[in-house]
Amino acid sequence: MFQKITRRNLDTFLERYATERKALDIGAGGSSYGRFFPNRLTVDVDPMRKPDVVADAHSLPFKDEEFEYIICTEVLEHLKNPAKAISEMKRVLKNDGTLILTTRFVYPTHDSPNDYWRFTKYGLQELFKDWNILELIPETRTFSTIGVLLQRIAFQTRLRADKPVKLILFILAYIFDHMNFLIKQEYGDIKRETKEEAIMPSGYYLVCKKK
Repeated sequence: MFQKITRRNLDTFLERYATERKALDIGAGGSSYGRFFPNRLTVDVDPMRKPDVVADAHSLPFKDEEFEYIICTEVLEHLKNPAKAISEMKRVLKNDGTLILTTRFVYPTHDSPNDYWRFTKYGLQELFKDWNILELIPETRTFSTIGVLLQRIAFQTRLRADKPVKLILFILAYIFDHMNFLIKQEYGDIKRETKEEAIMPSGYYLVCKKK
């Protein structure tokens, strides 16, 4: 009942793109996505996370066009210069190679102090304008995002009457996660002139190919 909403959605998304081809998993120290990408090489800037290679995403120690796939989950918001890191990903990706990337939009500070950015879908479209974007989808619908935030409050705080209050938060999160059917249409402005698919997702999932 109290499954982590973002984890559930991310696992479902990554499973759709599972591959046995050679992949570079950036920021992957300690991640559990090897079951989807068994032929991956993990890279992380933190040696304590025990990656295969300790390296900075802004300066990857690999040859040009070395990988068929790159996976970069929940990393872009933690990079001081996202555009430079994206350029490095493009360099080491084979022509017509695939990048699978997820990042945050409406989400609390996490892994502080190394948390720098939040991205709208329009910001991601700008960052990846020189790529062929195959898919750019919201991680959650709007009411589910409220559920995500309630879960994160429970995970990242110490509260008065801690356990009972957190139980209430988890119950509320479950309820909000099942309220999206109430929304008939969302809009990107307060005058309700521009239709939007989701005005408040917790993040975005992006799949694109190197041109």
